[in-house]
Amino acid sequence: MRFTPVIEPSCSPVSLELAQELLNGYGSPLYVYDGDRLRHTIQHITQAIPYGQTQFRFASVTNGNVSLLRIFRAAGWGLHANTPGDIYLGLQAGFEPQQIVYSGSNLNREEMEQVLTWGVVTLNLDSLSQLQLLCERYQALSPHIKPRELHLGLRLNQPSLTGESRIGVRPQDFGDAVAIAQAAQLKLRGLHFYRGTGTNATQAFTQVIDAVLAIAQQLPDWDYLDFGGGFGYPYRHQGAAFDWDEFGRSLTARLEQLDKPIQLVIEPGRAAIAGCAHLLTQVVSSKWQGNKQIIGVDTTVGNLSVPSVHGGYREIVPVVSRSMASPPSASIHPTDICGNTTYSRDYLGRNCQLPVLNLGDVLSIQDVGAYGYAMSSHFLHRPRPAEILVEQGQHHLIRRREDYSVLLNNQVFT
Repeated sequence: MRFTPVIEPSCSPVSLELAQELLNGYGSPLYVYDGDRLRHTIQHITQAIPYGQTQFRFASVTNGNVSLLRIFRAAGWGLHANTPGDIYLGLQAGFEPQQIVYSGSNLNREEMEQVLTWGVVTLNLDSLSQLQLLCERYQALSPHIKPRELHLGLRLNQPSLTGESRIGVRPQDFGDAVAIAQAAQLKLRGLHFYRGTGTNATQAFTQVIDAVLAIAQQLPDWDYLDFGGGFGYPYRHQGAAFDWDEFGRSLTARLEQLDKPIQLVIEPGRAAIAGCAHLLTQVVSSKWQGNKQIIGVDTTVGNLSVPSVHGGYREIVPVVSRSMASPPSASIHPTDICGNTTYSRDYLGRNCQLPVLNLGDVLSIQDVGAYGYAMSSHFLHRPRPAEILVEQGQHHLIRRREDYSVLLNNQVFT
């Protein structure tokens, strides 16, 4: 059975009454997270993979709010880190270093030493030079802080499986990698397969399982497989969605045919958290250009993911009273939703089909849990919104709204 979004198209996740309560209490714009929905999604993904030796690691690059990370920790998941900053936030959220998997690229000497000093023991390396650097820094650590054992893996670069990518090590270089590790009295025990960000095609993962397993067995000490990363989310709610149940059945069947037990690591990010959040924003201006409605709101593309990196489409719906059978206006018009900067491309939505909107109306920009606040910025010097968490009908603040003083942080006046 395909796991489809809980939120139906053109339906606000909150009532007008609740939205007004939240905006009155916390200000606008406002990131709103649904903790109940997040737990439901975590449970579904967990139950979809029946393989007995599976570890789930949330890819916190998508969202680093400590309160949300604690929900994953309480559900029994660990953390997948792409940067030292991911690790730092995970430690603040209460994860043990042994629960964190690092799969990144291009750390400098100080960063590599910091990751090891924090006690992270599972690391998937992006290149032979990064592996060499890790071995050097590991051997140089003081005995009282050196981890007793490392679980080292390689990030796979095989164009027929991963596509053309800057990330990873080619199989023909595995021999050199094994030699580097052995020289430091370490073993390469894992293979990390990353298909690419935001992949909704289930077959992109299931059709390559056998090939990935065959490559992994070229590592003489192989005992764990980190299989994604890159799972997508259907921002267009009627579009293709990743089928976790099919994926789990296929991967489990292949792994159970191996002649030795392998530890499986699954690292969902976007797929786990994208749909649990929306961004509330209010209409501050309205005008018409021909038959098109031009709506100005009090947020900006600076509060969403960079379109060129993680896609620009999010469904935008009006927040209406639950007592209303339909939106205030029955007529629908092509509508551009425009941000509160003079940047010519500050569109949060183009040609949305929306009713006539008035000043003070509330809109919900949906599915912003992944790469929303995480990629927000101070572009054109707008402070960032607050974040709140709604659980079992109760709401509380999980990140304060910034004020203009944040724009002076770390500046030095001479």
